[in-house]
Amino acid sequence: MKSLIKVTLVIAVIFASTFIFAKVFGVLSLEQIQSWLEQAHQASDSVLVVVVIILLFADLFVAIPTLSICILAGYFLGFGLGAFAALIGVMLAGTSGYWISRLYGERFLNRLLKQQQQREQLKVSFTKHGFVMILLSRATPILPEVSACLAGMTCMPFLRFKLAWCLVSLPYVLIAAYSGSISSVNDPKPAIIAALGLSAVFAICWTIFKRKVRRDKMQKVRRVT
Repeated sequence: MKSLIKVTLVIAVIFASTFIFAKVFGVLSLEQIQSWLEQAHQASDSVLVVVVIILLFADLFVAIPTLSICILAGYFLGFGLGAFAALIGVMLAGTSGYWISRLYGERFLNRLLKQQQQREQLKVSFTKHGFVMILLSRATPILPEVSACLAGMTCMPFLRFKLAWCLVSLPYVLIAAYSGSISSVNDPKPAIIAALGLSAVFAICWTIFKRKVRRDKMQKVRRVT
């Protein structure tokens, strides 16, 4: 479990650094993204769909407010088209993160975890907890990309990863896009409720999951002693 925590923290720091970089240089702020979406909306729905997909795909490389983009996609495009564009972007980001990490992640792990035993422990831990970790990854902004990369690095079967990614992404995107579609400038309440509700539900589930892992670890230690 220590190896999983170590690798997770390192990858999270790497993603967080891109967010800090963007903040320092004033790029990809929510205001800027909303402005781009408004301009794309004025051009055509097709252009806006492409922009939404590109932005959500870019979240793999630079931390971007995914939930806000999904809500704005529903607001500008309506529920159906907005959910479609957001889901394509989210799926592309997760799939790309998985395959990039599966192809090149071994070098990264070899540098980070010097001992073969540590790398094996990482794979065992992620095999045990990875599916649930992906399901709860929307609890924090960076965790989805981290979990996708870990799935690739540890060679989780692609169909298993895809199942977990779809199970978390589909309801997340549908709820966000729908809340955006029924919101307006004068009545942003549905979008606000959806944003707070989704964040709270995933955060609570993630807390319960961490407590369960900690409890199982303590029980295992007690058996040994």
